[in-house]
Amino acid sequence: MWGVSLQRRCLHHSLCLMKKQKGKTPAEQRWLTRQLKDPYVKASHAQNFRCRSAFKLLEIDDKFRVLQPGDSVVDCGAAPGAWSQVAVQRVNSAGTDPELRRGTVIGIDLLNIPPLEGAHFLSSHDVTDPATHAKLLELLPNGQAHVILSDMAPNASGFREMDHEKLIVMCLSLIDLAERILKPGGSLVCKYWDGILVQKLQGKLSSVFGSVRTLKPNASRKDSSERYFLARMYRKPVR
Repeated sequence: MWGVSLQRRCLHHSLCLMKKQKGKTPAEQRWLTRQLKDPYVKASHAQNFRCRSAFKLLEIDDKFRVLQPGDSVVDCGAAPGAWSQVAVQRVNSAGTDPELRRGTVIGIDLLNIPPLEGAHFLSSHDVTDPATHAKLLELLPNGQAHVILSDMAPNASGFREMDHEKLIVMCLSLIDLAERILKPGGSLVCKYWDGILVQKLQGKLSSVFGSVRTLKPNASRKDSSERYFLARMYRKPVR
C-alpha cells in the first residue's frame, strides 16, 4: 500500500517495457510512449538517477535550500531511491566532499530498495509502524532528523477520490512521525494529490510548522493532480 508501483517510477522498468512493447495493451503502450518522449526520463538516464522523480526534489531544493551538508534526512516511500540519491548528494552523506559536514540519509519503503552508497535503507518497513520509528531513533544522530521527505503514494485503485483520501492519510501519518524524530526548526516535503481533503492536511501542517507552501515542480506532469507541501520551521506540539 505504501509503495508506488515501480512501473510508474522506475526508469529501468520503462526501458524493459520498451523491449517488450509488442503485446501490450493500448493504455500500456500510451504510457510507454509518454515515458520514452519525456525529457526528464531521458535526463534521469543521462545523469544516472534511478527515475525522473529526482528532478522534482532537485528543483525544490535548488529554490528553497531544504537540504544542507551535515543534515540528517529520512526519505519515506524511498523506492527505487531517486530522492535518496539527491539527498545523499546534497547533505554529503557519502563524504564525497571532505571539506563539508557529512550528513545522514535513511530511506524507508515496503518495497525493496537497491543499495546506495551514503544511504541506509529500511526495505520492507512500514513508515507508520512503531518498530520502524524505534529503528529510526537508533540510526539517526541524536535520534533526530533535520528533514523528512515523502514522495510516497498508494498504488492507484482507479477511483480518484479514494486514492486522494489514502494519500492524505499517509501525509497525516508523517506529522506523527515528525513528532517522534524531527528537530525543532526542521522541514517536511510531502506529495499529495489535489482534492477535498487538502485543506485538512494543510491545517494540520500549519498547526505545527511556521511556514507551509504548495509547490508544483516543473518535472511534475501538467496533467497530474500531484502537488507538494513544503513545511518549514517545525515546532513540537504542546501536550
